[in-house]
Parts: sequence; structure tokens; C-alpha cells
Amino acid sequence: MKKFLKIIIPLVLIVIAGYIYYYVTLPAINIHSPGFWFFILIAFLVISTCVGFATANLDKKGRRLPGPMFKNKLFTISMGITLALLAVYLIGSLLSSPIVNAGKYQQLLTISERDFQEDIKEISYNEIPILDKDSAALLGSRTMGSILEYVSQFEVSNNYTQINYQSAPTRVSPLRYGSFFKWLNNRSKGVPAYMKIDMATQEVELVKLQEGIKYSEAEHFGRNIYRYLRFHYPTYIFDTLNFEIDDEGTPYWICPVKDYTIGLFGGQTIGNVVIVNAITGEHKDYKIDEVPQWVDRVYSAELLITLYDYYGTLKHGYWNSVISQKDSLQTTDGYNYIALEDDVWVYTGVTSVGGDESNVGFVLMNQRTAETRYYSISGAEEYSAMASAEGKVQHLGYRATFPLLLNIGGEPTYFIALKDAAGLVKNYAMVNISKYNIVAIGDTVNECEKKYLSALKSGGVTVLDTTNLPKITGTISKIAEGVIDGNSHYYILLNNSTEIFDVEVASYLSIIKYNVGDTITLTYSQGAAVNTVVEVVEVVELE
Repeated sequence: MKKFLKIIIPLVLIVIAGYIYYYVTLPAINIHSPGFWFFILIAFLVISTCVGFATANLDKKGRRLPGPMFKNKLFTISMGITLALLAVYLIGSLLSSPIVNAGKYQQLLTISERDFQEDIKEISYNEIPILDKDSAALLGSRTMGSILEYVSQFEVSNNYTQINYQSAPTRVSPLRYGSFFKWLNNRSKGVPAYMKIDMATQEVELVKLQEGIKYSEAEHFGRNIYRYLRFHYPTYIFDTLNFEIDDEGTPYWICPVKDYTIGLFGGQTIGNVVIVNAITGEHKDYKIDEVPQWVDRVYSAELLITLYDYYGTLKHGYWNSVISQKDSLQTTDGYNYIALEDDVWVYTGVTSVGGDESNVGFVLMNQRTAETRYYSISGAEEYSAMASAEGKVQHLGYRATFPLLLNIGGEPTYFIALKDAAGLVKNYAMVNISKYNIVAIGDTVNECEKKYLSALKSGGVTVLDTTNLPKITGTISKIAEGVIDGNSHYYILLNNSTEIFDVEVASYLSIIKYNVGDTITLTYSQGAAVNTVVEVVEVVELE
């Protein structure tokens, strides 16, 4: 009986410890999860050790008796299972690697070669995300600090997912509890709001909710979003969770589910997406091709870039990718996001593995569908363009953010925000991809573009005619003045249109001569909320 208890009591303790470990670490019960294998191997190793010492060939004083130290069959079986599992794990890891399956890895992503001019149209200034994540987080924190009713209890999470919200590039992030004790005080109502930042206009809004967010990363126990998902989907291996809002502003967690297509642990892609209402906890599982259109972020940028690197480096097998590197291409060390066709696309350059400072092209990768488009345009690598822009303002010490790819005057162009030491955007730069010595700096996007188009012409680059932009002639029915980043803008309504026209006063000083009732002709670039005016033409009435 004593020997029996020596085995049973440790096993019961192991089961309790295992449950606590599972509750805290939340491994998926899935043979494709390395965490699950680690959990099982540790469990069997601990069980084997306990069984071994409980049945060891020792006398009452703990001294070893003649014969084998561990002669119990249960110990032999448990150790045999442990070693067998370890062998399966190691062999499975090897067979899942690109060393063995280079061809399968190279085909994980389907690439289509596209035309830059067809796909990347010139866009309105109101659609250009001029902030990066760090700048958005800075604005969010400053806004949060000014809201007295929340600042003592809540902070802004560092999530800041970039999405398209009502056709505008936007970053959203939920609030979180300031501490464990503040969670105790507020958990019944949940997190009361989320932060929404327009990346083009830099407008920051704290969106207050009628019902608080009950399921989030800031929650503890059963309402923690990771634990909530694990107990509802115990076999799913989740990738990075993303906080998004739908077209009505309702907050959701977008939870991609990893799918391993090569061996035990290789060929990672996304097979399913679980969408969880952050307020009610309602959840639904979607196949990857059934994800709603409003969802923007399913494939992480890191995963898409990894998949493209497999495609670019493994064309001639694994060993070619590490030795001769013939025809091997890879993405550059950085990426940004572009709003296109109501989706968010990851942009990054493509360069040779040899490590030169030029790009042979670039790719756009859709974060919802993984559609990947390649554009064969050679030119400066992003960091060379960033250094070129910084060189223009080196006396001010501004630092360049990773570029955004735009079509300016028909030319592939790097658009770069320049930030001061405090992280605030002070200037904007445009750098020509093919001729990165063509650089323009401006205090506003409008001013920067004007200087850039002039620099292109001076540099002998043919700029596409903008006469194909829409024009409108009408009588001014209303004028409103606003200030953005310290620059005055006139917002104009015409009698024959319901749209709003944005005129930057510094660029078109003649606009101050106009009043309600005057007739005017405007050339403009269409935007989601307002149209950006690029030319003001006075209409002269003959007597």
C-alpha cells in the first residue's frame, strides 16, 4: 500500500501542476504545436522520474541494493514513451524544415507580376497615412492624458492596428486597465473606450462605448481573450491577435488560426479566422476565403514577408540559398502599409541576397487574402532613400520613417515622414525610386508634392499630365476655415455639388479673394471625405 501511495500521490500532484501549467501557458492540444509537445514531454519526463524513484531498488534507508537501480516495468514503459515522443519530435522537426522541403516552401505563396501605373493610382492627400505606429501611439497617449475621467484608471494599449475605416487609413487600439487593482474596480463594466487615429489627418478620437469591452488582453482569468479562445477552441494554434472595428465602429478581435502544410511544424499559413465581439464575447469561425470584407488584418506582415522570402530564396533549392545564392531574392529589412482596393497591403522592397543597396522591384501583399503582387521597378533601396531625405534636413536632426510607396506624377515615389527627437512629424519628403538624388522636402504634403514635381521636371523626368484630374465649375455656397498642423485650409461647398473641396491657403493664396456667391473652377483629387484641390482657376464673366 505504501509503495502504491508513493506512486499515486506524486501523480495527483503532477496532474494538478499540469492543469495550472496549462491554464497559465495555454498550449494548443494539437500535434502541430511545439508548445503541446513540450508540455507532453515534460509531463512524461516528470512522471517517469517520480515512478522511477518511487520504485527504485533501494533499502529503507535509501541505500542502493544489488541489481539494477530501476527495474520496475512501469518506469521502463514511461521512459520508453518519453524517448519515443522525443524521437518523433526531432524527426518531425527535421522533415518539416526547408532543408528537406525547399520546393514545397517555395510554392507556399503565389506571385503575380503587375503593372505599377495600372494598380497604384495617384491618391488624395487625405488618403496618405502620414503617421507611423510610434507617432500614432504618441498622439494616443497625449490624448489619453487629457481625459480626466479615464486617465486615473486606464491606459492605451500598444495594439494600434492599422485598418481601413470608411476608406480612411486608421489605427485603432483599446484601452486597458492601469493595474490589477484597477481591474478589480472596473471589471464589472469592462474597458469603456478605444482610441481611433486618422493616419492622414492626424485626428485623434477616444470612442466611448455604451457597453464596455469585456474580452481583451487586459482581462484576467476566463475573460482574458487568449484563455477565452483556448477553452472554446482547444486545438487551434492562434497567430497574433488583432484589434479591429467594423464599419459601425463595433470592436472585435480578429484571431487568425495557423495551418501547417509541411510536416509537423513547417509551411505555416492561415487556415481559419475566429472573430470575437470584444463586448459580448460572441464568436464565429470562418474559413480563410469566407472572412468578411471589413476585416483588414488576417496575415501578419511578418508572416507574409517570411513567405515571400521562401519564394525568392528557394528557387534552386535550399543549399543554393545559403551557398551560391544564384537568382536569390529577398525582401528588404522593413515594411509599411498601403490602402488599396478597400484592403490593407504590406509594402516592401525586393533586393538580391548579395546585399547591394538597390532594389530590383517591390511587392504588395494583401493582409486579408495573402494575394501578392510583384512590380519590377529597379531603384534605390528604402534605407538609401531615407538617408537621402535625412541629408536634406541634417542640420535639424530629423529622422526618417520607413517609406510609403506612392504614385506621384506617374513616378514610383517614396513618401517619407521626418520626425524630430520627440517623435513628432515635422516635415515630409518625396524621393524618386529610380533617381534617389531627386528629393523634395515640404512642411505639408501639398507643398512637398509641388517641390517634388518641379524637381522631377528639372531632373529631366517626364511627369504625367494632370489634366485628366476632374474639374468643377460652380458658385460658392459656403466657405469654412480650419487649421491642420498649423496650416490654414478653406473648405468650400458649391451650389452644384454635395462634395467638400479642401483648399490649402498657403498653396493657393488667391482663394482668400473669394466669397459666397462667387463663381470658381477647381481641379481636384478625389478623396473619401473631402476632395483635395490642386488648382484654383478664377472664372471671369464678360460684361
